[in-house]
Amino acid sequence: MAHQAEPGKGFLGDLRDAVTPRAFFLVVAVLLLQLGFITSYVGALHHPTPHELSIAVVAPPEVAPKLVGALEAVPDDAVRASVLPDGDTARARIKDQKIYAAWVVDPTGTQDALLVADARGPAAATAAEGIVGKLAASQGRTVVVDDTIPLAKGDAEGLSAFYLVVGWCVGGYLVASILGISAGSRPANTARAVLRLGTLALYSVAAGLGGALIIGPVLHALPGSIAALTGLGTLVVFSVGAVTMALECLFDVVGIGLAVLLFVVLGNPSAGGVFPPPLLPAFWRAIGEWIPNGAGTSAARSIAYLDSTNLTVPFLVLAAWAVVGVGVTFLAVARTPRLGRPVPRGT
Repeated sequence: MAHQAEPGKGFLGDLRDAVTPRAFFLVVAVLLLQLGFITSYVGALHHPTPHELSIAVVAPPEVAPKLVGALEAVPDDAVRASVLPDGDTARARIKDQKIYAAWVVDPTGTQDALLVADARGPAAATAAEGIVGKLAASQGRTVVVDDTIPLAKGDAEGLSAFYLVVGWCVGGYLVASILGISAGSRPANTARAVLRLGTLALYSVAAGLGGALIIGPVLHALPGSIAALTGLGTLVVFSVGAVTMALECLFDVVGIGLAVLLFVVLGNPSAGGVFPPPLLPAFWRAIGEWIPNGAGTSAARSIAYLDSTNLTVPFLVLAAWAVVGVGVTFLAVARTPRLGRPVPRGT
């Protein structure tokens, strides 16, 4: 038998009962989050254009200023050029993440070398090759590309570090969301908060170790120290989970959506995984290294390929997110109104 509306209510009455104002606003929020996802990913990745791509010049003193000027004259501030004394210094600077490429001029001939590092992002190497190759051709010269830090065989596109960190981030906000949904968005007291954060910490260690083993010995997709990658993964998962927990404490279920906004909508496209920072638009380039996704991706690549150089800033960023998440969680719990116990009748 077909369902009939309650007498006196009608369709609009049933609609109001079925879709509460809270549900309506949550649906609108999800729509905005979905549209934000599309805007962020397409906006960041649809048209990669170099901006201040660091390229050094190794050339005789009488030639170097001319080449630096030519590089800096590339439109839209595409290149940040500098001069280095020799090829060995250029290789060291590439490994130290100070430059992306180096144009090494052969003063005895017309064939030069372009030092790049696919391990820092194949897209950056390709962009440098295009820029230098065009300038060299205009002067009757050619360049041969020398990949000074090649990618591992299992990391053909250089995305393994990025996907590893994305997996860790997903685990962080999902486990925090599950804990909040199953036991209440805000822990009942400080002891419960400690237990929940302790559970998150144990999960983070397991996730960090599991990810490091899968990406390394199991799939052979990424080289590097298992211990270092485990430590990085633990910190990534815990920092993302702690911030998600804090957002749930402050905003209830809406906090999960805010975590998705931070770590999925904003964090993933700005992380430098698909395109390194010099190829991203200004907004995503500016925020990438300050979000766990970007900090984690940079650190994972450094551990895998670059002798763990420049790890201080990424680890400080991750630690800061973790401290903020834990601190806000405890503050939110401490400020929760506590109702007195009901007084039994007759006392």
